[in-house]
Amino acid sequence: MNDTRSFSLNVEYLTRVEGHGNIVVNVRTGMLEECRLEIVEAPRFFEGMLKGRTIFEAQHITSRICGICACGHTLASLQAAEAAIGLTPSPQTLRLRELLLHLENLDSHLLHIYLLAAPDLLGVPSFAPLITSHEAVVRRALRMKKAVNEVCDRFVGRHVHPITTVIGGFTRLPRPADLEAMANLLEGLRPDMNATLDLLASLDFPTFERPTEYVALVSDGATYPLLQGDIGSSTGARLPKTEYRRATNEFIVPHSTAKHTKWNGPSYAVGARARFNLNHAKLHPAARQAAETLGLKPPIHNPFLNTAAQFVECVHGLEESIRIVREFQVQGLDYGEEFTPGVNEQNRIPVHAGSGVGAVEVPRGILYHHYEVDERGIIRRVNCIIPTGQNLNNIEQDMRALVPTLVAEGRTPEEIQHRLEMLVRAYDPCISCSAHFLKVQCVG
Repeated sequence: MNDTRSFSLNVEYLTRVEGHGNIVVNVRTGMLEECRLEIVEAPRFFEGMLKGRTIFEAQHITSRICGICACGHTLASLQAAEAAIGLTPSPQTLRLRELLLHLENLDSHLLHIYLLAAPDLLGVPSFAPLITSHEAVVRRALRMKKAVNEVCDRFVGRHVHPITTVIGGFTRLPRPADLEAMANLLEGLRPDMNATLDLLASLDFPTFERPTEYVALVSDGATYPLLQGDIGSSTGARLPKTEYRRATNEFIVPHSTAKHTKWNGPSYAVGARARFNLNHAKLHPAARQAAETLGLKPPIHNPFLNTAAQFVECVHGLEESIRIVREFQVQGLDYGEEFTPGVNEQNRIPVHAGSGVGAVEVPRGILYHHYEVDERGIIRRVNCIIPTGQNLNNIEQDMRALVPTLVAEGRTPEEIQHRLEMLVRAYDPCISCSAHFLKVQCVG
């Protein structure tokens, strides 16, 4: 470690990310010899758990894949199941599901901005020291998280693992008093959102750019696509969601229990930065103004600015959530669409054999669920491709480009290690969710 041009880094269990990942770097005489992000999580086997279960159970099982993106997994699961049996939800259901995705983005992005990324940007090793040095920031973070959680509680029964969202709709829709409380809570977030913008505008993000391919849902409509659309690429390629395998092209690498992906280039990025780059014009005007204040213009090639792009989506999600709730207050909800809990699902929804793909934008990027079901609605084949799994290859490509620039700048190994940790955290990875394969080798 004395010679900054020859050193090794071995970070075991990177902190302030979900799951277990290691950073391994070897530099010899100023040349990068080895650089990888090792994913050492055990496979989760959720795909195996779904086999033999009915599609009406799937959303409750898959929401447990993640405690942060539980709503996203629920909606991807419902979308795949409905596509498999040929069911089209009502416009009211789709609008409410869009609201649920906005709320999940808000909740997850605020968690990342304040608890995971802010310590790096404020020069402290964890969130805990901020309680003393930045008490107002900590109180704001907790206040905003609490408000979003309360909105979700009123909307879908609880803020983690929703219980009212089912195939075809909801078992309970928010009542007028719920809608008023939700709107007031959301509108009450605006001052704290403005303060968050001021905070981010005052911080210095690391400067580093590596152009790559960006992938997100795209559509011909005016709405910022989170729930519906085609798979779009910054290269101009576009595929229907049923052809997701052509976009993801998963492959195994020896140092990771999560697969890597690539499409039109050596790697691609998904998430807030990719969505911003592909759909910037469809953001709410307040979100576009926030982006201008932060100096963000598409395309963003600096991965560290993913955190800033997440905040822009927070502004968008907040304003769109308020708009949706207020619209339903004016026009009213059709409570005749509620499904009675406990009623046999197959008595209310016809089931037949089929195959369906769900593709929704969750905080970290496009999430795919693919189910093949038999004539009784029993799931026979499953494939789930998680956003973090799609980002892992791109994170490694970023690391391999970043290390030589830091070495050339004369950075110490400790500085290089910290910058690499910041890079991985900027992607807001959900590592446990990304591991979904088991490689079996027969010996003897």
